[in-house]
Amino acid sequence: MKAKLLVLVLIAALALPAFAHAQDDVVTVEFWHTYNEVSPENEMLVNTLIPMFEAEHPNIKVESVPFPYGEFRQTILTALAGGEGPDLARLDIIWSPEFASLGVLLPLEDVMPDYADYADAVFAGPLSTNVYEGQHYGLPLDTNTRVFMYNSTVYEQAGIAEPPATIDDLVAQCDAVTALGEDYYIFSDGGTYGWAVLPWIWSFGGSLTDGAMTTSTGYVNGEETVAAYEFLKDMIDSGCFSPSFLGGGMDSGTGYFTNLFASIMDGPWMFPIAEAQYPDFTIQTALLPAGVGGSISVVGGENIALFVDSETEAALEFLRFTQSDEYQLKMSEVGQLTVKPALLESDYFQNHSYYGTFLQQLKTARARLPHPAWSQIEEVLTDAGQLILRGEASAQEALDMAAEEIDGLLAEYE
Repeated sequence: MKAKLLVLVLIAALALPAFAHAQDDVVTVEFWHTYNEVSPENEMLVNTLIPMFEAEHPNIKVESVPFPYGEFRQTILTALAGGEGPDLARLDIIWSPEFASLGVLLPLEDVMPDYADYADAVFAGPLSTNVYEGQHYGLPLDTNTRVFMYNSTVYEQAGIAEPPATIDDLVAQCDAVTALGEDYYIFSDGGTYGWAVLPWIWSFGGSLTDGAMTTSTGYVNGEETVAAYEFLKDMIDSGCFSPSFLGGGMDSGTGYFTNLFASIMDGPWMFPIAEAQYPDFTIQTALLPAGVGGSISVVGGENIALFVDSETEAALEFLRFTQSDEYQLKMSEVGQLTVKPALLESDYFQNHSYYGTFLQQLKTARARLPHPAWSQIEEVLTDAGQLILRGEASAQEALDMAAEEIDGLLAEYE
């Protein structure tokens, strides 16, 4: 690293642009990611975008290194332990705080003088997933969120004219749907993990912790969060919501596509699934039904992060390229939704058949708790939700226990 810094100082002193080296002095940047090798995303990256970048930066070569998602986190940790690893990596947003806490990522404010310009250009929700102890350890690369998907066939059969604008509207639509038969439900989802329950918690005005993520007591077991879980239990007990929340019954996607479930909450990947498996089905979307806290969904996606032993300046050039309008629009063409709200005004998004609702929902969507202990915290949340929905504990009892456990996990990082 000292040698790299010395080279950069000499370059600056000679008033030469970065990477104005001899033609044979090529810097290689390794970019690790989880795009499937035969996917449209990987094809766009390898065959279009990397060549475009290399043409503009002839002294930088980008090596694309794909890995299976299920092995990726451990592969990076193992490589780092052996003194190896990437220059840049595309990390699931739920991993960024953990890697930052391990000291293996560089805080971008410290090495990227123009960082604020890039941070100001992206959605706040995805950006927040890069924060650890007040600094940013990456930038959003792609994003997604869940929206309300409704089945127009079921709605028409039930005599319902339009999707619910509020949670109260959703409740009011239940009887008309369930009257169609015992296998019909107004809504379905697949569990009590964070991805499923956080939109309800937030839309009810609840939360998991205080803003500083130092305590869960009074938040995960607070009045609003308790009310969200009580609502879910009431809707399942009354037969309005499907038993798939508890791991039983038909899975949400199948019930939705086969005209039994009036609505689900899901992401843009459902459209290619429908095209391939249910070509006669038309997905209809709307913003999530609003509660007292608003219409709040959950942010998904990936970040791009810079590792401590990287070819820092060369890697930063490619990182900047991933934030360009050109890169973001090209990747959006293959399902990697842009992280830049300004691009909503482009012809591509203005005329896109289904991205509009997702981009609108992203304006209020929030990230799962950006904390190094999130994986363990989510297990606690999942278990508490199961206790509540199965009637094995009241919402207050289960969430009081969850608060105590989560407080212990948070304390490990104080």
